[in-house]
Amino acid sequence: MKSQNKTKGTELLMILAILLASCSTNKYAASEKVYKKQAKGFANIIKTTPPLNQEITTVDLKEQAWVGSVNFGIRKPNFVILHHTAQNSSDQTLKTFTITRTQVSAHYVIGRDGKIFQMVNDYLRAQHAGVGKWGNDTDLNSSSIGIEIDNNGDEPYPEAQIKSLLEVLAAVKKRYNIPVANFIGHADIAPTRKPDPNKFPWKVLAKKGFGFWYDDVLLMPPADFDTTAALRIIGYDVKNLSAAITAFKRHFVQTDISPMLTPADKLILFNLYKKYM
Repeated sequence: MKSQNKTKGTELLMILAILLASCSTNKYAASEKVYKKQAKGFANIIKTTPPLNQEITTVDLKEQAWVGSVNFGIRKPNFVILHHTAQNSSDQTLKTFTITRTQVSAHYVIGRDGKIFQMVNDYLRAQHAGVGKWGNDTDLNSSSIGIEIDNNGDEPYPEAQIKSLLEVLAAVKKRYNIPVANFIGHADIAPTRKPDPNKFPWKVLAKKGFGFWYDDVLLMPPADFDTTAALRIIGYDVKNLSAAITAFKRHFVQTDISPMLTPADKLILFNLYKKYM
């Protein structure tokens, strides 16, 4: 009798676990339906020949022809942009990214406990970067993978979270051959608007090959060292120089993010800009 009761108890626990998992999955059933519908719409746009709304309107249609090439591919991301969510939980962020009116998303969300949520196919354009610039690229949404880290912006990043982040970074770096220099933060590309990811362990990432960090031994820059040009070479938009300096220091200095370069900051900048050249 005890054996039968134990078996029934185990079965009930299994059924409960399945039901809970089902509820968790169905929680986003509505947004999953919208995702599939939108993806299908994009697929139809891509496969329609000749492409819709791509004719040269200033030229007579008789002088235009469609001949499909056999040599083409799909979007290949070249940057990874890291964010902190500025929210209090993964659930809150998932909800934000599954509501149409927010108009924001990311390819991946990394929870505090290390759980990885993929929300947009790597080959599609997520809406995470907004208005920004890095080097000559002014549409980072179209050229990047966006990763949101579950963090309110003023708390430590748990070890499990960083471990999972490194796994994701390793995967996308290998998959798309993303250059070391192209792992950057939201604040780097939008220095007048964004501070994220704040207080972030960039050095840990750099040691694994995701972004650069300065060397332990720093050489004095020459007397004519042009700090503005160096920031521009790294990728910063120096139109607002104070904001660019703050973003640089938020990433590489962290102990002081005032909009002025100290002699120590210039040593770091001189060392780094040579890596980006």
